[in-house]
Amino acid sequence: MAESFKLTIAKPLKISEIPSEDAIFETAKAIIQASETWREGKSYHKKLVRTFRQKRGPEDGADWHCRLSVHDPQDATFDEMWNGIGVDHAIKEKEYIESLKKVTLIKRLSDSQSVWNNLYYIPPPVSHRMFTVLQVVRLEETTPRRGYFVSIPIDLSGPEDVELAKLEEKGVKGLYASVEQLTELEDGKTEWRMAVSTHPMGNMPLWISEMAMAGTIAEDVPSFIRWLKENRNKSNVDAESTAKIPSDTPSESAAAVVTAV
Repeated sequence: MAESFKLTIAKPLKISEIPSEDAIFETAKAIIQASETWREGKSYHKKLVRTFRQKRGPEDGADWHCRLSVHDPQDATFDEMWNGIGVDHAIKEKEYIESLKKVTLIKRLSDSQSVWNNLYYIPPPVSHRMFTVLQVVRLEETTPRRGYFVSIPIDLSGPEDVELAKLEEKGVKGLYASVEQLTELEDGKTEWRMAVSTHPMGNMPLWISEMAMAGTIAEDVPSFIRWLKENRNKSNVDAESTAKIPSDTPSESAAAVVTAV
């Protein structure tokens, strides 16, 4: 019988309970597919980002929210987007999400799985929030190419994880689960679909978080694209600067050797 796995914030996993990657991505793909039928909400940023919502089920700890955007190659290619989302995700996310102030690697389980603690600063009187998640990545070199990034809430409160728990930041511990899918379309554009279920915990009512969620996740898209373009431009400038440095002529090289001697 196939391994069963439910992606939910209702019951964070202990590290010893992490299922196989096949089970994780089977569930992740099912959520992405289901999101195509969720109720559509507001569009943001001149209709670049569309949002959707699904009321929580009996095994969910909060509603599911989805955003969808499609990007031209001049704004972001599939490879550029995957490098920003699927490679060193936590470290790069900190560079374009203003409220994300610190990311800490708790434990690397494999090349495609690692546990991170992310600390978010929230203006007073709300306390800072930290989230401990397993991050799992997979790039499928199919036609079309697809990349997946999955976040699963992790519980380090057990005695077997006491040393790892010491690496968590201080703050109210929220709960977060998400799936991101990048798809390379036939026309060269890239579709970015993301589904998330989260709970701030602490004294913040869930309904406040739910009300703001569509706008919050929509804002991540232009933030990411701006960051990507800034890094692309910086890379171009660095490349041009390197190209302008003249190589040594034979006589200059010889003179350098003589001088060194």
